[in-house]
Amino acid sequence: MSTSQPPSQLLPLAARTAGAWAAALLLFFPLGWLCLTAFKTELQAIAVPPLFVFEPTLENFAEVQRRSDYLLFARNSLITSVVSTLLGLLIAAPAAYSMAFFRTKRTRDILMWMLSTKMMPAVGALLPIYVLAQTASLLDTLPALIIVFTLSNLPIMVWMLYTSFKDIPPEILEAARMDGATLWSEFRHVVMPLSIGGLASCGLLCLVLAWNEAFWALNLTSAKAGTLATLIASYSSPEGLFWAKLSAASLMAIAPIVVFGWFSQKQLVQGLTFGAVK
Repeated sequence: MSTSQPPSQLLPLAARTAGAWAAALLLFFPLGWLCLTAFKTELQAIAVPPLFVFEPTLENFAEVQRRSDYLLFARNSLITSVVSTLLGLLIAAPAAYSMAFFRTKRTRDILMWMLSTKMMPAVGALLPIYVLAQTASLLDTLPALIIVFTLSNLPIMVWMLYTSFKDIPPEILEAARMDGATLWSEFRHVVMPLSIGGLASCGLLCLVLAWNEAFWALNLTSAKAGTLATLIASYSSPEGLFWAKLSAASLMAIAPIVVFGWFSQKQLVQGLTFGAVK
């Protein structure tokens, strides 16, 4: 039995394939160019026309480490993103549980209000948060970033976990209650195991968001508690941009989260599309 495509379908298939490759190359080009520039010298990086064939060098990466202590900024990014994600899950999971299984007439309004806070530009809250951090002596400290990252991602966490909990059949919870399960036992032994996929997707997505957060890191920290976003911004100077070193610092900053995202892409896609398919 022949499995070849009918001639009438070959042209649309070729057009879709070409379009997919074009979109993929367009999205990958900035990252690919960043990788090439990171291994060039400063003169090669600004050469006109651009150089595609050159002798690669690791001097830029060594210079980034000598000048900026990459490991310190990477440690700060790791601590703030992981701790803020765990703290957010500890707060969001009980909140989503109560909204999913003990709804009131205000539940929908609260959820919509929480989601609406993500529509406010971050710069609108910069001044009060900066003053609060300054008053509490939290400027250029990791706790300040952890608190801000947690609060900024909390609405997304509550919505994602709320949707995940709503997918649990109510008959399972009714059976657990008939067996004498308390609220804590129901939450711990029934709801949490059944929604482990949603918890993982939510945690992974918010971990990536916290790692990539630059606005608050640039405005609330400097050298002591700065994240990798602060490291990258430090390569912009009045003398201009050092493209090769900037590319090396950027590559070192995104490499851990790109590798992490590659191995957890299934959970990340699930988190990004939660509630889209029923």
